[in-house]
Amino acid sequence: MSAKGPGPAERVAELRRLIERARDQYYLDNAPEISDAEYDALEAELRAIEAEHPELVTPDSPTQRVGGRASELFASVRHASPLLSLDNAYGREELAAWAARLQRAIGLEPRGFVVEPKIDGFSIAVRYRAGRFERAVTRGDGLVGEDVTANVRAIDSIPKTLKEKGANVEARGEVFMPRQAFRELNARREAEGQPPFANPRNAAAGSVRIKDSQITAGRALEAYFYALLPAVRSQHEVLERLQALGLATNPVNRRCQTLEEVQEAIDAIEAGRHELPYEIDGAVVKLDSVALQEEAGATSKFPRWAIAYKFPAEQATTTVRGIAVHVGRTGVLTPVADLAPVVLAGTTVRSAGLHNEEEVARKDVRVGDTVLIEKAGEIIPQVVRVVLSERPADAVPFALPSECPVCGTPVVREEGEVASRCPNVLCPAKRREALLHFASRTGMDIQGLGEALVDQLVARGIASDVADVYALDTETLAGLERMGKKSAANLMAEIETSKSRPLHRVLYALGLRHVGERAARVLARRFGTMAALADAPLDVLVDVHEIGPKTAESVRAFFDAPVHRTLVERLAAAGVSMTAEAAPAALEHRTLEGMSVVLTGTLPTMSREQARAHIEALGGRVASSVSKKTDLVVAGEAAGGKLDKARELGIPIIGEEDLARLLEGAPLLPSSDPP
Repeated sequence: MSAKGPGPAERVAELRRLIERARDQYYLDNAPEISDAEYDALEAELRAIEAEHPELVTPDSPTQRVGGRASELFASVRHASPLLSLDNAYGREELAAWAARLQRAIGLEPRGFVVEPKIDGFSIAVRYRAGRFERAVTRGDGLVGEDVTANVRAIDSIPKTLKEKGANVEARGEVFMPRQAFRELNARREAEGQPPFANPRNAAAGSVRIKDSQITAGRALEAYFYALLPAVRSQHEVLERLQALGLATNPVNRRCQTLEEVQEAIDAIEAGRHELPYEIDGAVVKLDSVALQEEAGATSKFPRWAIAYKFPAEQATTTVRGIAVHVGRTGVLTPVADLAPVVLAGTTVRSAGLHNEEEVARKDVRVGDTVLIEKAGEIIPQVVRVVLSERPADAVPFALPSECPVCGTPVVREEGEVASRCPNVLCPAKRREALLHFASRTGMDIQGLGEALVDQLVARGIASDVADVYALDTETLAGLERMGKKSAANLMAEIETSKSRPLHRVLYALGLRHVGERAARVLARRFGTMAALADAPLDVLVDVHEIGPKTAESVRAFFDAPVHRTLVERLAAAGVSMTAEAAPAALEHRTLEGMSVVLTGTLPTMSREQARAHIEALGGRVASSVSKKTDLVVAGEAAGGKLDKARELGIPIIGEEDLARLLEGAPLLPSSDPP
């Protein structure tokens, strides 16, 4: 006779315990152990049981309360009106079901919506009195939040004074950390021996909910606002009013009339999510009319007139089945977790990078562990943390092998480095990875020269280095597995085309240590030819703007090695270009040479990427935040706190038209504050 499972009351108690624990980890510790999707599933199960057994509903149930409790680190503040959370929809059917509920609530078919990206950030309410920043409060439990005024005041992107000097308003929005700032922060923390943040949302929350506001100021946080008290007639007018006050709103917001248009807007946001400079986990759909919002009302937890449409989870938990060791093109040994397959962001994930031995030791990842993995625009997901409560009793710590797992050569670890390397220049794994890197899209872009073919070339001794690629012929290629005459001819055409790639692509494809895409461009632009770069003394390399000592030493060491000199000579003999691409007109008048430039706001006709490219073409470097080291600010609409900071510091400010004139050769004039 099989044992019975827990009854409704027991399961409700267990679900409430799990949810409360997850909320504390998420809201107070900024260190969640379960994914958002798994948390939502717990809440959905609890709501379903309570709906079937209403006698089990209690006022303290997580289904009756918003978010987490306030921390004891900060003073508690009661919100002027509840700062509610949002109900979730996970697909077209649930979105349609929400619209049907909304229709019943307002008594007519809903039309007129605003769709906004759902930034994975940290909710705050900021109060301005007579146009001046007065107080900032976290969401907390929706009724009571934490007073984080000092920290939010330190965020440059949030203005300290509004454009309307007498305005008495409360703006509600999301503080977030851009992807690049998040990567830079974690790199600094790891270099200092501190644990990295799990994701940008936790980094933003940890930066706002910290006692030292100077730390907050150094975290490159930004904010978009989406709500205003007192409200105006519609959500799109709320956004316009926020912008008029000088408070930044998300430029990706879209107005829609029908539910079909709403779904199209959601699909467009999802398709472009990884192109955004910040993390999102869905889209927010709001009824536009404020009058109808009031008619629809709210539950104790959610407004009925808005819903969060959640995208497929980009975090999930799974188990570690094994830890393999991968040997890269520079010989670095990288542990890779073999995972039980799990669906993440629409794809099945079977492995996750663990970076190096110290990273494995710090996170203490072991075979058999349950781990939280994350995929934030990366091809290979990363292990965020181990769920220690699920660890098997017999799990043992991982140790990196002392010999290369491919060629058996004893590994070495240079002083000051965290990586262990195989020093064998003839290691088959290093040859394989070097060939793949050389042929990659950002390298020489040789389509068709993929893993299966490279494996054959290395195994048969046909290609031992990248110069051998240009000695291939159609007959040899056609004789390999899964290759016919047509495929061989196509690949030969790709190889021939690759010979004309400019110098910076060749440099990057060669895989010099510490020379990424940016450094390769800088070096190619500075020296013009491979020969000039190869002969450049170390002191000249060190003096190149943006090229640090490590990169300079790496470049010098590469060209000092006879084997590399010979390799470059063989590439040149094969017809590979060894010169930089023709400089565009802008490079003839590098008006912004060596200057630190900050982009803020939305430019009328240029994308952020286009503006960045123009600034770099003029010799400037784009920075993420305004400081005393900033030389110039390029400002567009809804520029917000960065523009205010530039004005305070007296930094020159230009607009898009001024930038366009610089590209045409005009001089940089003294500060002109754009309209």
